[in-house]
Amino acid sequence: MSQPLTVECPTCGAPVEWNAANPNRPFCSDRCKLIDLGAWAAEEHKIPVSPDAEDDLFSEDFNQPQH
Repeated sequence: MSQPLTVECPTCGAPVEWNAANPNRPFCSDRCKLIDLGAWAAEEHKIPVSPDAEDDLFSEDFNQPQH
């Protein structure tokens, strides 16, 4: 029988068994999951994008229809 996959909790680094019985995976606990959510809400974590990417993405929002 193979050993279960173990990953590190992204918040505290504790080993976490990756299986369907663990509702907090990849976190070790509800506490670590909420700490990570708080960091995203406080914008401590960000997904990197180029400065112009946001302008290109939303440029259509500012174009007014011509009559």
